[in-house]
Amino acid sequence: MTLVRRLLDQAGRTPGAVALVSGDGAELTYGELRRQVLAVRHGLLSGGLAAGDGVLFSVRPSPESLVLALGVVAAGGVVVFADPGAGPEMFTARLRLARPRWSAAESVLYAGSRLRPVRAYARRRGLLLQNLADLRVPGEGRMRHVYVGRRLPGVPRTALSFARLIRGEAPEPGPDPDPDAPAAVIFTSGTTANPRAVVHTQASLAAALDLFRERLPLGPGDVVHTDQLMLGLPTLIAGARWSMPPLSCPPAGFARLMREREATHTFCVPVHLAEILDECGELPPSVRYVLLGAAPAPAAILRRAVAAAPSAEVLSVYAMTEILPVAIASAEEKLAHAAPGDLLGAPLRGVGARLADDGELLLSGPNLCRGYLGADPLSELPTGDLARMDDGCLVLEGRKKDMLIRGKFNLYPGLYEPSIAALPDVAEAAIVGVPDPRTGDEEVVLAVVGPGDLPARLRRALPDVIDHDALPDRIVVLDGLPRSGRTRKLDRDRLRDLVAP
Repeated sequence: MTLVRRLLDQAGRTPGAVALVSGDGAELTYGELRRQVLAVRHGLLSGGLAAGDGVLFSVRPSPESLVLALGVVAAGGVVVFADPGAGPEMFTARLRLARPRWSAAESVLYAGSRLRPVRAYARRRGLLLQNLADLRVPGEGRMRHVYVGRRLPGVPRTALSFARLIRGEAPEPGPDPDPDAPAAVIFTSGTTANPRAVVHTQASLAAALDLFRERLPLGPGDVVHTDQLMLGLPTLIAGARWSMPPLSCPPAGFARLMREREATHTFCVPVHLAEILDECGELPPSVRYVLLGAAPAPAAILRRAVAAAPSAEVLSVYAMTEILPVAIASAEEKLAHAAPGDLLGAPLRGVGARLADDGELLLSGPNLCRGYLGADPLSELPTGDLARMDDGCLVLEGRKKDMLIRGKFNLYPGLYEPSIAALPDVAEAAIVGVPDPRTGDEEVVLAVVGPGDLPARLRRALPDVIDHDALPDRIVVLDGLPRSGRTRKLDRDRLRDLVAP
């Protein structure tokens, strides 16, 4: 059964229940969600969308974006996530690879990408918007368009209105699309010469949602507060309520909505949770599960989370865009792990995990993506992560590309950073190498967040915690570690610049 079919069936069983609460508090019932998805599906098919057509998707997280994305997939289309603000060269390279025939975007983005004063303002802010209205399919002419929001100058004259689509006819769907056909394309990295995009199918996404639900019990009456699609979708399939925070929601507002909506589950990037706890100190007593992901969870944040939600289970998920989730460990398990490395937990049901000769973690399973766009299908994913197995649990030892060379010793920062971050008064810790042009080795710099006297204390404590060959040449105290992107991932390149002598 496809992902969309399962959601439609659940919605059909509980049409009067509230499925989703938007950032401004508007409620959408399961029955209305089902009707809107089917109406969008029918409208797109009537407008010429063909099976396998890519739809460039530029709509921020919202009820509208959910309905539109599900409608595209229900019609047999492929949602293509390619940030239009990535820069002209990268954006063009991604379009050349994906070849989408449709574009779905907010009307303000069409206006901002076409009107000269708005484009100039955006450029001053560092955002190089593409002129979406003039996008073409190589060799096939202009794209078709769907816009969300009220019509503004710059929206193509022939563009379909999302508001009209959801008010249209909503006939019951025919046979489901092939569950193994592409459903989503997610650009993750690469260069202008070789952009990289992950291709997921309805089958791989459905398998991922099942794994989340197995470890994170969900059902009617539960309220999940998050803007993350991969936790929102299992919420809806389980018949629970998805509470969406508004766009750019400040930490205090995020916590307030959790209290007002009596959230039982939430998902946070670790740094975001720390910001929330800085504002409110504790989480509402209604919260039973706190899921942390998208970045490693330092021991200091895990301790704060446990203290802030003593009646909740705090969980940390290990996942990648290509395969999610892989393993989920509780905060108690991670904090009790005294050996080097970051405990990830046991691989979830059906996830295959083995180690290559060099220690790289290789993963497989029904939740593995189909592969990378334009490349052969994947049967096993080389993760780039170094790991080991301890009593059936995965322990992360670092990234292959982050390895530092010190004489004959290969130093993997991820093997030692969790142990350092677990020491008293260390809020965060990261190890980077600053190349030494004289020797070819790298100066090992430990950057920590904490009080100013930490370096002296760490000099005394570290020999008992990490290998002698991994001891830093220099310890630097920072107000915070540099991070980037929505997931607030550690930016090691910027960190190297910050700690360079």
